[in-house]
Amino acid sequence: MNILILGSGGREHSLAWAVHQNPKCDKLIVAPGNAGMTAIAECAAIDPDSSGAVLRLCEEEAIDFVIIGPEAPLAAGVADALRDTGISVFGPSAAAAELEASKRFTKEICDAAGAPTAAYAHFSDAHAARAYVEAQGAPIVIKADGLAAGKGVIVAMDEATALAAIDDMFGGTFGTAGAEVVIEEFMSGEEASFFVLCDGEEALPMGTAQDHKRVGEGDSGPNTGGMGAYSPAPILTQALQDQVMAEIIRPTLAEMARRGTPYQGVLYAGLMIENGRARLVEYNVRFGDPECQVLMMRLGAQVLDALQAAAEGRLAEHRISWADDHAMTVVMAAKGYPGSYEKGSVINGLDALTADSFHQVFHAGTGTKDGKVIATGGRVLNVTARGASLADAKQRCEAMLSEIDWPEGFYRRDIGWRAL
Repeated sequence: MNILILGSGGREHSLAWAVHQNPKCDKLIVAPGNAGMTAIAECAAIDPDSSGAVLRLCEEEAIDFVIIGPEAPLAAGVADALRDTGISVFGPSAAAAELEASKRFTKEICDAAGAPTAAYAHFSDAHAARAYVEAQGAPIVIKADGLAAGKGVIVAMDEATALAAIDDMFGGTFGTAGAEVVIEEFMSGEEASFFVLCDGEEALPMGTAQDHKRVGEGDSGPNTGGMGAYSPAPILTQALQDQVMAEIIRPTLAEMARRGTPYQGVLYAGLMIENGRARLVEYNVRFGDPECQVLMMRLGAQVLDALQAAAEGRLAEHRISWADDHAMTVVMAAKGYPGSYEKGSVINGLDALTADSFHQVFHAGTGTKDGKVIATGGRVLNVTARGASLADAKQRCEAMLSEIDWPEGFYRRDIGWRAL
């Protein structure tokens, strides 16, 4: 098979690494890809959000199967264009991708499906939103309704922070994503991520993980796109997974199908767990980043077969084989992230690292200059390891991190602290 993966981050690098191991993979292209992927795939410098560019590449390279990594191409309808031309694709339609593209849409689906989630209100006017916050008080959660690259959520522990977030969003800090705002009840508890493959009718759990959103150790500082993750998430017991499937996932899928927009792809449920019960924080319509990295590390070559089964409506007959293992990924980010940071610093020591089924460095924001790997983004590397226990995986991560020579980078040293 000739396979195309759309995207350029650590999520897509880990997907490529897993897919490349499957003997069915003859040719692998990642578009646009990054510096770390060139050892296992060709990189094609096209815009992954452009249906026309993607379709042309598929025709030129005789692509049999497309895996869409990020949310932006999904919201732009790239999966629809591929299906319309008969190309097999993993990823939901633009209509189904509204589960991530609009917070209000997700809340409306939860209301219709009876899925447990936070109480909320929706606003397109800053004055009304401010009045609501003043009436409700804090803590409270302010969310940009649209896609904001994982940054449009402010957990406000005091009223002043909430009001400032409203002003920022309506003032254009998140572009058009903040033109409308959803304000939610603050939910306490422990967060976890649950991943489910869907083929429009059937749903197959694909694993659990926990990520670390805050930039600083001890879960302090501003939110980021994710500073690390581990899998499995101990808090998501089988009983809790059964509750989530029965009360959240299956009712959501049934409501989507009832509306004529069946969901096909991976559904990522961000959950808040308290007193032995889970409520939905949000849906994402793609693998989480960096959660994908730990899932791919644990699943390996069988990922391609599972994604194909979802794309072709065969999940009812498919099974996933889990080893009794653990994985961890630690994000190395550019100093200053998630605020302003410099690009172009050189990263040394990567070539000397062990790379096997227990040790991998997935590139997120990297490029090359004069034959050297340079940092081109905020989150730059995902140092990832697998072990018989989470402690084993962490020890392997730490050994790799100690060998990477990048003074302009930083990372959290406490990834996995809840489980450990």
